[in-house]
Amino acid sequence: MTIVVVGELLGVSMLSKFLFLAARAMALTISWWLIMRCAGGGLEWVVHRSNWPLPNLVRQNPDTALRRATFLVNFLLGVIYLSALLVALDIYQDPFTAIKGLLDMGVIIGEQRVTVGLALEAVALTFGAMIIARTVQGLLLAGVYERGHVDPGVRFSINRLITYAFVTVGALLALAVLGVRLTQLMIILSALGVGIGFGLKDIVNNFIGGLILLFERPIRVGDTIEMEGQWVKVKKIGLRATQIRTYDNADVIVPNNDLIINQVTNWTLSSRIMRLRIPVGVAYGSDISLVIKTLEACAKGHDGVSATPKPKIIFRSFGNSSLDFELNVWILDFDDRYIIQTELRRKIDQSFREAGIEIAFPQRDLHLRSVDETVLKPLREPKS
Repeated sequence: MTIVVVGELLGVSMLSKFLFLAARAMALTISWWLIMRCAGGGLEWVVHRSNWPLPNLVRQNPDTALRRATFLVNFLLGVIYLSALLVALDIYQDPFTAIKGLLDMGVIIGEQRVTVGLALEAVALTFGAMIIARTVQGLLLAGVYERGHVDPGVRFSINRLITYAFVTVGALLALAVLGVRLTQLMIILSALGVGIGFGLKDIVNNFIGGLILLFERPIRVGDTIEMEGQWVKVKKIGLRATQIRTYDNADVIVPNNDLIINQVTNWTLSSRIMRLRIPVGVAYGSDISLVIKTLEACAKGHDGVSATPKPKIIFRSFGNSSLDFELNVWILDFDDRYIIQTELRRKIDQSFREAGIEIAFPQRDLHLRSVDETVLKPLREPKS
């Protein structure tokens, strides 16, 4: 202020005014920065440290809620700061006029004038649609999914459809706010269709495949499927591709169209019950009734084997070196198949040893049709 007074006394009014406006702008900027820091700290305290009754959506995702709330508060404070700065620099008379002037700034695109206000309104509609979609998903999670014990795959499909619906509506409203008419939108879609016909055919096929997977649900998140002879688990179904995970813990991205047009075996679509087949070969001359009785005892004595349907023992065939049997059992949980197979095979081996049943192995009889006399002579000579 001393410099301003000195400037006035010396008759340099323009310099005096400039220094005064600069001092006001600097003081406003410092005040704005302090307010932003205090607002950020206050939001962090409310979300992480306070005992206030916050919504469940905030409690479940505190970091995400804090990040979004901080962004919104900083945006509003930024608008207020910018309008106050324009007033402090004597560009506008009051903050309301400054805000109106900022929102009226824009450019002309074709026949439509796009202002800052329209652009902000379009962005607000789009993000608002996303926030509403997340809120609806949170309400469903708390009030419907948990109480109704809804399957995780069903939850995922419903959430995706809700997100797509709200985002589509928000995008259409945003385009309407920006002045895009339906006829213009149809022209854009027609041009997009030409591009799809030339270079985006596979992407569109995968997109449609994703919608089929979400609506018909032949494959759900969490299912175990068999593709190209490999067992994998479905982790995520997206618009373009599906993420699956092998039992070696490798993530594989599969285009949705491959899951639609190719044959895929879903082992857990309707039930987690599965049949196991364990082949067993015993030596010729074994007591068949004892073999069947021993296999039945091994199956019925395991806790992971279902009582209904009952275990079955099938006498398959007379093999080259063995009598071939097959033990068929039903297990309650698909994920336990390898463990139960190992335990049953170990139990069968132990029970066969105790019962004196020999597990066969390949044997061959050698018949000599002609042998050189020099080889047979030492064998024929009497031993002294």
